[in-house]
Amino acid sequence: MNHFIEQLKKDIEPVREQLVQHPLYGKMQTLQQLQQFTQWHVFAVWDFMSLLKSLQQQLTCTQLPWLPTGNANTRFLINEIVLGEESDVDANGKRISHFELYLQAMEEMNADTTQIEQLNAYLQNGIPVKQALEMLHIHPAIQQFVNHTFSVINEQPKHVQAAVFTFGREDLIPAMFMGIVKELSLTHADKLNTFKYYLERHIEVDGDHHSHLAMEMVSTLCGLDAEKWNTVTAASIAALKQRKQLWDAVLTSMNISTAEHHYHR
Repeated sequence: MNHFIEQLKKDIEPVREQLVQHPLYGKMQTLQQLQQFTQWHVFAVWDFMSLLKSLQQQLTCTQLPWLPTGNANTRFLINEIVLGEESDVDANGKRISHFELYLQAMEEMNADTTQIEQLNAYLQNGIPVKQALEMLHIHPAIQQFVNHTFSVINEQPKHVQAAVFTFGREDLIPAMFMGIVKELSLTHADKLNTFKYYLERHIEVDGDHHSHLAMEMVSTLCGLDAEKWNTVTAASIAALKQRKQLWDAVLTSMNISTAEHHYHR
């Protein structure tokens, strides 16, 4: 690991720690709260795939006629990440993307998938992302989060996109959250099997193997250019702050929902 990566990790650690220790995770004590969480989080799972495919388009050749594009090692890195994210396996060994696996988990726990499915329908009909989000009338925090991701995709160079993908888009799932899900699955096993598998698979593949590949990709794209490293550090911090704002909004929504539940009782 080069010293630039180590310095970047040190610089983003305060914001990253705020996410790992975010009170949202401890709030999810019931199946209903977990359902609420997934209805927000699924948008982050979805737009992560768009960031990934943007990188694949820029770092490999996806047009005809084929031509050797960029660095062969970087091509390998991004293609391997795409392979895992876009065509992993479910608990039964069936090929599936991590986004589709997440949708399956939501359906199994009876979480509402209406909004994310409507977004996909709008996009399939050619409606631009920003307009589609507005048409959904979803929470402004979700719109802001997704719009930020697409501003990175549309406006930032590939080394910045790679850094945001690597350091700003980690799901940062703490052990505490895994423990809560496992505890809930004791009483809701038939509803949380797929979600538990998703988390375990995410930690196993994305959190370990893919993270090392992604860091190598950032190192290759930034090289020894100090200015690039300063830029990707700032972009990574900004992306982590976007995730924190999303988590803050989810937590506020849960607190309001809990208060209304007690009031109606």
